[in-house]
Amino acid sequence: MKNKNLGLLGLALMAILFYTACSSSPEKALLDKYFHAISMNDNQTMASIAVEPLAIEAASYKVVSVSPETVEPAPLPELNKREIEAKKKQDEHVGPVVVAKDALDVAKEELDNARTSSARAALKKKVGELQADYDQKYNDYRELQTQYSAAKEAASKEEQIILFSLGVKSMPGIRDLNGEVHSKNVLINVKTKTGTEKKYNVILKRYVLKDQTGKITNNGRWIIVKFEPVA
Repeated sequence: MKNKNLGLLGLALMAILFYTACSSSPEKALLDKYFHAISMNDNQTMASIAVEPLAIEAASYKVVSVSPETVEPAPLPELNKREIEAKKKQDEHVGPVVVAKDALDVAKEELDNARTSSARAALKKKVGELQADYDQKYNDYRELQTQYSAAKEAASKEEQIILFSLGVKSMPGIRDLNGEVHSKNVLINVKTKTGTEKKYNVILKRYVLKDQTGKITNNGRWIIVKFEPVA
């Protein structure tokens, strides 16, 4: 009976070890590879792992904590939609700005050519009103330009991160592909050769996208998106 219990205990321990081995954290393997590349001054390997490689002076590092993995809809289709809408709003506002500027220029020319004081007074008032109208429309256009630039940058950045995760340089129709983004935040403690310590929040992501038919799945790899110094 005693031997039987020992046997069951042994099987249980083997099962635990097997489960632990199968569920080994991808973040640890990824960070081990990255810090080994740092120690070897291997910039090429660092650049193949991290979107924004950071050459950290490190004698050693350890994982302090790992956040639960989150899974959310891949945001690129929505970001692409926002970029298109922002571009449309910007373009639609070009016409009103041009019309306002033309009207202002005509009024200014009329003011320059006015002969009587009453005409000049009326035209001066008109120029002031048209100037205010033009300034408002132009400022609105500049704001729309800023919004479009931000939307364009956000979509482009997300596209590059996805391509990096998928391990390809380009993919036709990638902005229309739906799927998931898996994310983790890993807090690490880095010890330098001088003995000082510094913490970083490491953002990891992995993308899983499906084609338009939903039959072909593009499985991305875990990548380091960014190292954020922790004060």
